Amino acid sequence: MAVTESSPPADPTPEALAPPGPSAARQAAPAPAAGSAFAAREWLVLITLCCATFMCGLDFSIVTVALPDIGSGLGFSSTGTLQWVATASLLPSASLLPLFARVADLIGRKRLFTLGVVVFTLFSLGAALANSPGLLIAARIGQGTAAAMIAPAAIALMTGYFAEGPQRARALGLNGAVMSLGFVLGALGGGVITSGFSWRWTMVALCAMGVLALAGALALPAIRESGAAHRMDIPGAILATFGLFGLVYGISTGGDQGWSRPDAFGPIAGGVLLLAAFLLVERRHPEPLVSLSVLNRPTVKWSGLFGVITFGMCAGTTVLLSLYMQDVLGFSALQAGLSYLGEGAAATIGGLFVAKLLGRFGGVKVLAAGLLIQGAGTVMMFTLPQDADLTALLITSSVMGLGHVFSVVSFITVMTSGVSEEDQGVVGGLSQLPQYVAAIGVSALSAIAAARTLALAGGSSAPSRADTLGGLHAGMVTAGIVALVGSLLVGVVLRKRTPA
Repeated sequence: MAVTESSPPADPTPEALAPPGPSAARQAAPAPAAGSAFAAREWLVLITLCCATFMCGLDFSIVTVALPDIGSGLGFSSTGTLQWVATASLLPSASLLPLFARVADLIGRKRLFTLGVVVFTLFSLGAALANSPGLLIAARIGQGTAAAMIAPAAIALMTGYFAEGPQRARALGLNGAVMSLGFVLGALGGGVITSGFSWRWTMVALCAMGVLALAGALALPAIRESGAAHRMDIPGAILATFGLFGLVYGISTGGDQGWSRPDAFGPIAGGVLLLAAFLLVERRHPEPLVSLSVLNRPTVKWSGLFGVITFGMCAGTTVLLSLYMQDVLGFSALQAGLSYLGEGAAATIGGLFVAKLLGRFGGVKVLAAGLLIQGAGTVMMFTLPQDADLTALLITSSVMGLGHVFSVVSFITVMTSGVSEEDQGVVGGLSQLPQYVAAIGVSALSAIAAARTLALAGGSSAPSRADTLGGLHAGMVTAGIVALVGSLLVGVVLRKRTPA
C-alpha cells in the first residue's frame, strides 16, 4: 500500500545493505522470497517475535486474574495497594516506550530486543520468588520496563525483516492475532493455574516463555540497521517519560472515583503540560527523540488515534463483560475465562486472513471495516440478557474480537508503511503506545456504567442485577458508538491521503 510519501526501495542484496566500517556487523537478513509464503528463516523470526508479543500480552491479564490470591498470599494491606501489582507494570511500559524506541536506533533493534527478553525473564523469576509485597511490586516494575524494551524493538524488527507488502501484512496479522490471544488466554490461564496450583506458577509460566523467546532471539539472523542515530535527546527523553507517566497514572487511577480528584487530575494535567513542553523541545533538537516530521505524518498521527479507539473500546468492553459474567450471571472466574474463548478464536481466525484483505483492499479500508465490525459487535451487546445466554454472549464478543484484530493489524500497517529505515524504531514504539494510553477507555466506560447503574438504582448502595445490567449496557453501547464513529472518521481523514 502506497502512502503520500514515497515508499523505500526494495531491499538489494545483503552485501549491498551492509554498512561500511566498524558497524558492518549490523548486516541485512537475506531478501525475503516473493509472495506471502515464509521460508524457514522467516518462520524463526516470526515465531520469536510473536512469542515475545504473546508473553507481554499474557503478562497483564494473567496477573489481573490472580490478584485476589496474590493479596492473600503476600499479605497486601488493602485492595488499593494490591492494584499496584498490575499498575507497577503498566506505568513503565507506557512511559518508557518512546525512550526505548530511540535506544533501539542507537544500539540496534536486535540487541535491545534480546536485552529486553533477558530482563523480562529474570524479573519474572524474581516475581515468582517474591516473599513480600515490596519485592513483588519491584519485580513487576522490572517486567514493565522490559516490556517497553521488547515492544518497539519487536515491531521494528518485524518491519525490517519482512518487506512492505504481502509478507509484512501476513506477519503483522499473525502478530496481532497472537497479541489478542495472549490477553484472552491470560484470563483463562490465570484462573486455571491459580485454582489448581498457586499464583507463583503464573510467573513461572512467563519465565518459561522468556527462555523460549531468548533462544529464538539469539538465533535471529542479522538485519540491516541504519545507524543514523548518534546521540540521545536527553531533555526530550525526560519530558516524554514523565509526561506519559503522569498521563497514564492519572487515567489509570482516576476511573474509580473520578478524574476531577486532585490525585488524578494533577498527574493528568502535569502530564499534558510536560508533553506540550516535549513538542517544543523537539522542534529545536538536532536529533529529536521523536521527529516532528514523523509525528505530523497523517498516517502516523491518525493511525495512532484509531489505535487508541480500538484498544480503548475493546479493553473497556472486555472489563464490562467480566463484570457482566460475574456480577450479573454469577459465573466463576474460570467460567468467565472460558467464555472469552469465542473472542480469542475470532481474533485468531481474523489474524490468519487479514493479510489477504490488506493485499486486496488496502490498510485504510480494512481499518474502517475493522472498526465498523468491532462497533457493531459491541453495540449488539445491548441484547445480553439478565439470565445466561451463551449464544448471544459468544456471538457478540466474537464479532467484537474479529473487528478488533482487523483494526489493530491495519492501523499498525498504515502507520509503519512508507517509513524510512532510520525512523522504523521510533514508529515501532509509537505503534505500541495506543494499547497503554487506551487505559482511558477502560476508566471512561467503567465510569459510564457505574453512573448509569447508580441512576437506575435511585442512589442505592446495593443495586439490583437489573440495575447493574442497565449500567453495563450503557457502557457497551457507548463503546460501540465510539468505534462506529471512528470507522466513519477513517474514510474522512485517511482515505484521501493514502491512495490504494
